[in-house]
Amino acid sequence: MNENFNEFRMPAEWEPQNSVWIAWPYNKNDWPGLYQFIPEVILKIIKKISKNQKINLIVSKNIKNIKKLIKLNKINNINFHYIKTDRIWLRDSGPIFITNKVEKKKVILNFGFNGWSKYNNYKNDNKINNSISKIANFKKIDPIIKKKGRIRKIIMEGGAFDVNGSGTILLTEECLLSKIQERNKNFKKKDYEKMFNKYLNIKNFIWLKKGIAGDDTHGHVDDISRFVSRNTIMTAVENNKKDINYKNLNKNLNILKESKCEKGKKFKIIKVPMPSPIYIENTRVPASYMNFYICNKKIILPIFRVKEDNIAIKIFKNYFRNRKIETVDCSKLIWGFGAIHCMTQQEPKI
Repeated sequence: MNENFNEFRMPAEWEPQNSVWIAWPYNKNDWPGLYQFIPEVILKIIKKISKNQKINLIVSKNIKNIKKLIKLNKINNINFHYIKTDRIWLRDSGPIFITNKVEKKKVILNFGFNGWSKYNNYKNDNKINNSISKIANFKKIDPIIKKKGRIRKIIMEGGAFDVNGSGTILLTEECLLSKIQERNKNFKKKDYEKMFNKYLNIKNFIWLKKGIAGDDTHGHVDDISRFVSRNTIMTAVENNKKDINYKNLNKNLNILKESKCEKGKKFKIIKVPMPSPIYIENTRVPASYMNFYICNKKIILPIFRVKEDNIAIKIFKNYFRNRKIETVDCSKLIWGFGAIHCMTQQEPKI
């Protein structure tokens, strides 16, 4: 498909949304010993979002029972779509929507998905966008790059970058430039910057260093730093100098302090403390308040039953004056190494 991308962009998450795409949890192996609690957590998230906007729910098994649960919980504003999945993390496997307001177009960027270069069971997830494209009648574009005479489809996850909708992007070197869990073999900064410039109209790149401990994606940015306006960034900080995250998050904070937006102005930085370390079965999990989701009228904020929860809630309420802050206990969901932002993918309005 030939498109001129000059007039396309990826809208920021706080811009008006048409719907949100969510997948029902089936993979019991993602939450060993805790799966029984997960559908209830997902239901809570769906219920909170659905009161103000449409949910496109992806299901593939036990559909009658799921519809019964939805009805029992008095959830409306929901469309069901039959698509096979491997996991629920649509932020990474689902569609990246870009829009062209001049021509009133909305298309899907169908990046390749390979299980974060870590897991082998990802083939269904890698086909999700093909199904969504057909079901919802969206045009689909496969992002490619020519490298050493070969055309390669680009592997990318939505949690690996964050945009302000105006030409600036947040990324981490750990996720995209490391040889560990390498998504695109031998890709350099210039390759990623060329790709994001072409397909998302990005002109300003902020490369942070590392993500947080316990993150099986190897450094996703949506656990550490997020745009909350064109010129404001929320970022996670660790106050315990002995914690493994302290140095890495401090380095990221210093980079953000020196960074400028696409107009050459410095950002307003809002620091949000990390939750106390959470271990499940002696494994540290990547709990972070940065994995929140911005809806049309709400912020769905993960909390973890730790003392920092109330501090985070206060910070969010203080900043998001025009959106209601609603919390969801993600202390069990995080055993799947993801939270609310990881499992949602917004579809913007044109």
